[in-house]
Amino acid sequence: MIELGKGNVAVDKSFELALGIIDFSELLSGKGKTVVSKQLLRSGTAVGALVSESQDAESKADFIHKMKIALKEAKETYYWLTLCDKSPHLPSELKLNALCEENIKILSKIVISSRGSK
Repeated sequence: MIELGKGNVAVDKSFELALGIIDFSELLSGKGKTVVSKQLLRSGTAVGALVSESQDAESKADFIHKMKIALKEAKETYYWLTLCDKSPHLPSELKLNALCEENIKILSKIVISSRGSK
């Protein structure tokens, strides 16, 4: 079960990102931008799913592995959001860009600190 609002910043922020991505993907789909919408929806919701899954990791190595994949998905999400921001053919949502950057920083710190305490 996902423990939202229990002080786990990674869980809370990745869930917040997923909710925003769902809304933005709906907006993109409504404008006929289904390819970008699907890519963004896939990567943006995967971040939270992987962070949530990492909470029940079987080992420290498994935890780090799941968090590294979540970080990769966050970086892919940031790519798609930046593409939307820079393209004159796509709408953008700068609040999501900032939230995605925040997720990347959090996940990066978790991966780095977890590797050090391995």
